Amino acid sequence: MFTLVRPLIRYGYAPFMLLAVNGAGIALAATGANKLLLIVLLAVAVAVSFTAEHLLPYQRSWNTSRGDAGRDTAHSFVNETLILASVAAIPALAALIPGDGIWPGSWPFVVQVLLAVLVADLGITLAHYASHKIGILWRFHAVHHSVTRFYGLNGLMKHPLHQTLEMTAGVTPLLLAGVPVPVAAALSLAVAVQLLLQHSNADYRIGPFKHILALNEGHRFHHLKWAGIGDVNFGLFTLIWDHLLRTYSYDPHQRFTSADLGMAAKPDYPTRYLAQLAEPFTRHGACHFAPDTSSTPGTGEQVRTA
Repeated sequence: MFTLVRPLIRYGYAPFMLLAVNGAGIALAATGANKLLLIVLLAVAVAVSFTAEHLLPYQRSWNTSRGDAGRDTAHSFVNETLILASVAAIPALAALIPGDGIWPGSWPFVVQVLLAVLVADLGITLAHYASHKIGILWRFHAVHHSVTRFYGLNGLMKHPLHQTLEMTAGVTPLLLAGVPVPVAAALSLAVAVQLLLQHSNADYRIGPFKHILALNEGHRFHHLKWAGIGDVNFGLFTLIWDHLLRTYSYDPHQRFTSADLGMAAKPDYPTRYLAQLAEPFTRHGACHFAPDTSSTPGTGEQVRTA
């Protein structure tokens, strides 16, 4: 039976999450269903994600906690709460904006959600890109790059201030355009599902779509620990903006282990939740890029420091 499960996960897991889970979320949001049903749907997505990772892992060792499961759960809970709070705050924020905006509310609901995904993807991608180029932003983003195993909960392992920055960059254009709350609710579920897929340890395949969709095959390259090497594939939903920014990278022969992840020049980055929240505010949290050829996979490359 397991021989049947493996190809089912390999080729069916991503379509199930992208189409079935998101599709169900869109249907619920469009009909004005109770928002708690979207949370239930998210819980189902998390369960499916962990099941896929354990039945068909990319790296089996990444399924084993290294004392980081509680920390990652805390990050996920806090940051998912921030995402949900941003949706709940939309009516109040919209009241502060004059006019009705330019949102195409007459379009089919699913098309409105896809439009919201593309707009949010651009804002979040640019904020993410800036976080690798501007020292003060990198201080907070470094929390996310301290991971040494790659699995679903890593997607929301972020400093809450950086999570707020990215969500603000993604949601503000939508808010100014007058996005309806149901569309934003469907988008919030799509963000959570995308983060599960993007950081998944499941060894799934999406064929040529790996060059367009920002899923785990491409996003692993973003987590390479050598500065300049991992400054690629910034997109949340798509890699469209990376192609335009010329930050897209993919090597079909690359195989990843924990030795490739993290931050080469800061192997002792704090691992506990509260310590990670405090790190950007410390002297040691000052971030820069410094040459250290002894730590990089080649001569003259840069290592990321934090």
